[in-house]
This record gives sequence, structure tokens and C-alpha cells, in this order.
Amino acid sequence: MPTTPPLPPVAAEDDPDRPGWRRSPVRPEDVRKDAAAAGALFLGSLLSMVLWRVAGMYEDPAPAWACVLLLAMVTGPLAVRRRWPNVVLVVVAASFVALVGFEVPETLVANISLFCALYTVGAWAPDRRRATWVRGIVIAGMFVWLIVAILMTTNDPDSLPDLSRAGAFSPLVAYLVIQLLTNVLYFAGAYWFGERQWASARERARTQLRTRQLESERRRVAAQAVAIERLRLARELHDAVAHHVSMMGVQAAVARTLLDADPTQARATLEQVEQSARDAITELQGILGTLRDEPDDAAAPDAEGTAEAVASLDVSRIPELVEGACEAGLPTTFQVVGEPARLSPVVSLNLYRIAQEALTNARKHAGPHAHADVRLRYLDDAVELEVTDDGVGAAARGRSRVPGTGLGLLGVRERVAADGGTLEARPRPRGGFLVRARVPLERREVPA
Repeated sequence: MPTTPPLPPVAAEDDPDRPGWRRSPVRPEDVRKDAAAAGALFLGSLLSMVLWRVAGMYEDPAPAWACVLLLAMVTGPLAVRRRWPNVVLVVVAASFVALVGFEVPETLVANISLFCALYTVGAWAPDRRRATWVRGIVIAGMFVWLIVAILMTTNDPDSLPDLSRAGAFSPLVAYLVIQLLTNVLYFAGAYWFGERQWASARERARTQLRTRQLESERRRVAAQAVAIERLRLARELHDAVAHHVSMMGVQAAVARTLLDADPTQARATLEQVEQSARDAITELQGILGTLRDEPDDAAAPDAEGTAEAVASLDVSRIPELVEGACEAGLPTTFQVVGEPARLSPVVSLNLYRIAQEALTNARKHAGPHAHADVRLRYLDDAVELEVTDDGVGAAARGRSRVPGTGLGLLGVRERVAADGGTLEARPRPRGGFLVRARVPLERREVPA
């Protein structure tokens, strides 16, 4: 049976809780997006510059070539902002100061570019201590430059509004407060949003790591469950073969006793021994065909006291399963079709287990108002177990629920394959689910 390949182990550098964790490497498509955004900002800055020139922002603005060069220096580095965020911030901040100093008539797009550069350091810089220092130095430098610019402006009354009115909230005080408050909110917002983006990326990485760990654990548990199921099949096989071997011993002793007194009866007894041996070999080959070689160092669960309980489980106890399903809230009917035939202990046990698993799945997945039907058919050359439900509950209406692992049906398939039969497990066209196991009654004789 093919198995799902294991997931690769989680590398230490992928742990977001590890000091020095980095975000996922910047992909080429990310660089292309940043380059496109930088180009759009550059074109927008040119349009803004033209409009501000027409509006007369400065009486003597910088020449056009200098404006284009400085605007390119403010917006262009954003094309690689995620690869080298610290360098981009320093270049953009210096270009922004030069842009204002040379009286380039554009501030809108330049402020957006500076905000993006400052935000990117918080969102992408891998060295968090360096990111904090770089942003702190740039913000402090920008505030020093702002204060100097404000002081220079206050010494030029012609560049300010009417400041003749005095008071605690004079036009000059209001102008200074607005400038400081705007810049505090501007830099604080860029800093905070960058930090939040880094924290969100780290949380996403933590979620992905936990998902991978849970998936790896799920696969490991599934493999263990399959191994446990195979061990259980091996224990049941031991019980069935032990029955045949013990019967062979008794029959051989009887044949030895009757060999001289009644040769005909002795011969008949030896034929029974031969048939028991063939049945045992057939069952042995059928069930062992579903098993794989597994390491022997894993200790199997204690099987003491289970042989008697397992040996007593057969198709005659299916009505008890039906009664239990009814008591659990799943109305279930049971019907035997045809003339009952003699079944081997393993076949009878497997049919019992298949009915048990099918009714369990119906109770879990068919919904609170479902009904189930169990039919045991004895045909000329096979025995057929069919378990159906109408699936009129929540599952049939498509409501989301926790998906099953599929290990139950996997065990059913292994049991049917062990008996040389076929299994049909599928949704019914008119709603509900169908499980039909067909096991041949006449086995092919295996040469001794």
C-alpha cells in the first residue's frame, strides 16, 4: 500500500520565535512590483511638480533638470526598498532634504516616498536593532532639520501669515503647533505601521510553522494507527489459525486411534485435517498479504485476554450492533437474505468489524435524522454485507465539519482484501453513503 511521504524537517532558521528570525526572501515578482510602484510615484511627482509650478509654489524654483533628478532620487530607490531597506531610507531622506532645500515645487509624492521608505525599514529590515537605530536617527535628523527650517521661517515675516495678533494661540503659535503635530503623526504612523507589518509577518510564519508541525504529527499518528491496525489483524489471524491448528491436532489424534479399527472413518477424519490445513493456509496468505514489514522494536499492545473476546465476534452478533446503533440515535434495520452458509472465523469476524465501522461512520457523518439499513446476503458463491444510510442530516446538506482521516475505510479495505473480496464505498446518488463488501465463499485451494 503506498504511503504519503513525510514532510521535510523544520529548519531552525524557520522558527519565528528564534532570535535573528528573518522574513521570507524577497521574490523577483516582489521586486518587479516595487519597481512598478516606484515608476508610478516618479510619474506622479512629475505631474505634481508641473502643477505646483503653475500654481506658483516658489518664486524662483530649481531648474527643471534639477527637479527631475531630485524627484528621481526620492522615488527611484523604492524599487529596491525590500532588498536594502536601511540604505533606501537614508537615500530617500537625504534626497527629501535636498529637494526642499533647492526649492523643488513638489512635496506630496516626496512625503509619500519618505513614508514608504520609513515603513519598509520597520516591515522588512532583518536586523531589528539596526532598524530601530536607523529609523531613530533619520526621524531625529528630520525633526532637527524641521525645527531649523521653522526658526528660519519665523525670521522671515513675509513668508508667514499675518502675525500681528498676539496671545497664547497667536497665528505664529498655531502655525508651529500644526507643523510639529503633523510631523509627529507622520513619523509615528510610519514607524507604527512598519512594526505592525513585521509583527503580522512573524505571526503568519508562526502559524505556518505550527501548521507544518501539526501536519507532520498527523502523518506520524496516521502511520502509527495503520501499524496498530495491522498488528491487530495479525493478532486476529493468530486466533483463527490457532483454532484450525488445534482442530487439526484433535482430528489427527482421532484418525490415529481409528486407523486400525475403522480405516474408512480414519480416512474421512484425515480429509477433515487436510481441509482444515488448507483453510488455515488460505486465511494466513490472505491476511498476511495486507501487511508490510515493520520494525520489530516497537512494542505491541498487550493482547492478553483479547483472544477470547475476538473469537466470539462474528456475523451472528451483527444484530447487537444494530441494536446499539438504534440506542445511539441512529434508527437501523437488519435483514438476512438467502440461506446462511458456513463462514470461516476470519471472514465472519471481518464482516462483523466492517458492519461496526460502517455504522460508526453513519452515526458520525450521516446527520441527526438519518436512517441506516444493514443487509447480509448469502449468494451462491459469495457473502455480501451492505450498510447504507440516507444521509438526511447536516453532513448531507453540505455543512462544514471536521473531516475524517479515512483510516476507518482503509482498515475495511484491508479486511476485504485479506479475504479475497471486493469493497464498494461511495456516496449514493440519492443521498447518503453505501458500504458493500463482497467476499467469495469458495476459496481457491492452495497446494500443500
